[in-house]
Amino acid sequence: MNPRLLRRHAPHHEGKHLWGVRKRATATAVIVVALALLVGGLLLLFLLQKSLIATTEGAAKAKAADVAALITSQDVSEAGQALNNTAHSGQYVQIISPDGVVVASSEKSVGTTVLSELRPRPGQTLGQTVSSLQSIGDTDEFLIVATGVQTSTGVYTVVVASTVQVQADTVSTVASFMLGATPLLLIVVGGSVWILVGRSLRQVERIRGQVARINARSLSERVEVPATNDEIHQLALTMNTMLDRLQVSDGEQRRFVSDASHELRSPLATISAGLEIAAADPSGEMWHELQGMLSGETARMSYLVDDLLTLAKANDDGAHILTQDVDLDDVLDAEIRRLRSLSPHTISASLTPAKVTGDARRLGQVLRNVLENANRHAQSSITVSLSSGPDGVRVLIDNDGDPVPKTDRARIFERFVRLDASRSRESGGSGLGLAIAKGIMTAHHGTITASQTPAGQCRFELLLPPCTTS
Repeated sequence: MNPRLLRRHAPHHEGKHLWGVRKRATATAVIVVALALLVGGLLLLFLLQKSLIATTEGAAKAKAADVAALITSQDVSEAGQALNNTAHSGQYVQIISPDGVVVASSEKSVGTTVLSELRPRPGQTLGQTVSSLQSIGDTDEFLIVATGVQTSTGVYTVVVASTVQVQADTVSTVASFMLGATPLLLIVVGGSVWILVGRSLRQVERIRGQVARINARSLSERVEVPATNDEIHQLALTMNTMLDRLQVSDGEQRRFVSDASHELRSPLATISAGLEIAAADPSGEMWHELQGMLSGETARMSYLVDDLLTLAKANDDGAHILTQDVDLDDVLDAEIRRLRSLSPHTISASLTPAKVTGDARRLGQVLRNVLENANRHAQSSITVSLSSGPDGVRVLIDNDGDPVPKTDRARIFERFVRLDASRSRESGGSGLGLAIAKGIMTAHHGTITASQTPAGQCRFELLLPPCTTS
């Protein structure tokens, strides 16, 4: 073939580097895990920050409520003294008088400057967040909670300022840890997937190598099935099942070629010998004597070749089967009348109108093959019946010859099968008629079986599905 044509018809992806299953699986796993870590990490940091701030806010509100309770139950001076005793780092508490002056605080640094302008009503609690407390020189972010307290001298305000820098530092630390651990985790995931997929693919490659070594001379070999009970195990079983089918098909093909060659050898040898004899006679008389015999052998070989072609198409689902309504009783009646004109036997028929869907010519071929088989093996009579029922259209073809033995009732539909000496090529049969009939019946979704009548005579039963159109 022209190399330019090969290049023209080459796939577009030829020459491009395509990633294998191992690389694609590893890359996919790493990308998926990275995205999951990114989304999960952002969600975790968000929830952690919300939780820490909520905890800080709750502690600030609890502190303001405690101080407010002291003011209500005792007085402002007692509450101020309690502030000094319970003060802790990162939290500032002030008690502001009704006129806006700091009367008590937890730290001296906040003893004069008001931390917030919030002035809630008695029993009300307000909150705000500020970026820093410039009044005391603290640049950390603070959460401020203010609660109003009613006293006999007016409404006091309890202000609690809690730093949230610790929480921000905690979130930052967790984020840094996650950022540092993510590449390591992705390396571990990528390496694990690479190793696991590689191990699986080694099993697949082993199976591929074993199958690649099997050829027509070694179809009996089989793939080693791993005892893993997984997809690789099922793949090996499927490969062995396919090899079983190939071996059976190869055996059938070899037998078919051998049987066909054997059947064709006899008429070819006869024709060849006849031609040599006729050519050796210069008078030409021998040609006239052998003409009938040679014509008969030629016709016989032609029929045999046609039968082989029909059978091959039927077995390969390549036979051209028409799908139309067929009056099977008319087709069967025509074949019976044809056989009556040729057969010395008594032929009786009981036919009821029946319609099927299929190919009239092919169905006629089936009926002719079965009727001719019955005619060859009948002693004196042939009985044909046609009936239809819920299960389909049934044709019974009986003859008063010996029934087919039970052990051979399936084998008789194989190619070139003759059960005894009477079923030989000299009696007119090629051993293909019933095989062709079975192939055509299968193409019509029907069946053909060999059995015996209640009286012990030979019977062939044909069953076709009923017509699918009204």
